[in-house]
Amino acid sequence: MALDAAAYLDSVGDAHRKAVGQFFTPPQVANFMVRWVLQSDVNGIHDPGFGLGAFLDATPEEVRKNFTGSEVDPNILDYWKVRASSDAFGISVRQEDYLLSWGRKFGNIVCNPPYMRFQKFLNRKVVFREFEEQLNIRMSGYMNTASAFLLKSLSELQAGGRLAYIMPLEFLNTGYGRIVKERLTAESHLSAVISLDCENDVFSDAVTSVGIVLYDTSRRYSHTKFFKVSAIEDLETILDSEAVAEAPVSQLLPEENWLLYFDDSPIVVDRTKTVPLAHYGRFSRGIATGANKFFALKPSKAKELGLEASDVLPSITKSMQISAPIFTKADYDDLVKRDEPVLLFSVNGRVSVNASEYIRYGELKGFNEGFITKNRNPWYKMERRNPSPLLLGVFSRGGYKVVRNKTDVLNLTCFHGFQPNIWGEKYIDRLFLYLHSSIGREIASLSMRRYGDALDKFEPNDLNKASVPAPQIFDEIPYDHVRVALRQLDNSGTLPDFVDGWFKQLKSV
Repeated sequence: MALDAAAYLDSVGDAHRKAVGQFFTPPQVANFMVRWVLQSDVNGIHDPGFGLGAFLDATPEEVRKNFTGSEVDPNILDYWKVRASSDAFGISVRQEDYLLSWGRKFGNIVCNPPYMRFQKFLNRKVVFREFEEQLNIRMSGYMNTASAFLLKSLSELQAGGRLAYIMPLEFLNTGYGRIVKERLTAESHLSAVISLDCENDVFSDAVTSVGIVLYDTSRRYSHTKFFKVSAIEDLETILDSEAVAEAPVSQLLPEENWLLYFDDSPIVVDRTKTVPLAHYGRFSRGIATGANKFFALKPSKAKELGLEASDVLPSITKSMQISAPIFTKADYDDLVKRDEPVLLFSVNGRVSVNASEYIRYGELKGFNEGFITKNRNPWYKMERRNPSPLLLGVFSRGGYKVVRNKTDVLNLTCFHGFQPNIWGEKYIDRLFLYLHSSIGREIASLSMRRYGDALDKFEPNDLNKASVPAPQIFDEIPYDHVRVALRQLDNSGTLPDFVDGWFKQLKSV
């Protein structure tokens, strides 16, 4: 009996669903996954995140006696028990925290795991300790609960069994995803990864790209197939269609970006003419205040509070505050005149009398109890940063924002900031023009993370690995041509055509 997810949400509220990371599985997806795992030679199905029983509904009646499940949330389990059809009451569904329940093996596993960042997962320290003891895995604080579920299920699958997992595909291109990819490829059992490009139809409120991982211990695969599904009705026959890519398992390196396998026409970079961006310096995230409402001040507010010049620092606090590709002191002064919040409350030394009063006000309002601020001593102390000559927008749709910062203004987390090393300082303008060029954008996009609703994101470590021109390529570009390009970009917002000509050689034919 299929249960109505909307009715359940009405009974518990959307806030509860988000707090426990519940995203409900559409019948078409559940049917596909169950049908695939039941082609194994092993009996039984286990669902580690039972929810409303979507996978049970997709299981043929004659197999249901061998269906088991785990569910941590008593609210949803009680809701299911009250409304489930009579033939479901013989099903063994435990109320338990799957991540803390060890010592079992399962014939086949299907799951749409709860999705939340471990930073928001209250039990994470206990879970981390269990994973280290049970699986010898040291968990990253950036990992999400879905990846933890998958790692545990891989360890519990019986020989000859199959596993089908719905996953946020960000793990294919993240630092924490490396251990997941290592486990998936260790014994050559990874059959396929399917990207659900119709994620808005599948999970209407998904915040990241979504896919299905198919893992089969009954055989060893020489190649793993990568598929894309653009319409939910195509999922049923997707494995009979031509894959977007078939990657030799020996080439599926855990440290590389697997999202590239979903690209119909991937860019091939000439590695003899490029180096990692880290050759010239490093991007790092902007200053995280933990409470922008308190720390990001308008000039009029700072004046009203009687703050001294030493109590604040000039800062870009929102991406929209920079609209042009080259940011100058005149642009910052204009923001000040418009009374934008471009002052960062920052007292790292002597605290003035009025600053002390403002700090007490912040404590009365509870700004010192935030996730970041309560772990900082003192809570109002800002990170030490130098102004960055290059800024790159963290999130984007349809193209990232890159800015040549010609001021001493700092940036908050709306931008990543680049600090050149001694080799990179002379190449700043060339590097900026490359990142702004269409070819540079194509190549840099290989390091992006794809999220739901066409949202792209850069992480600093991903950026630092991105391919950029080697010094000998930059050295071929006369600086008077660089000046011409910068002048046109500043005046019109466009680059001369000859800029892309500099970088065409970076793409292999």
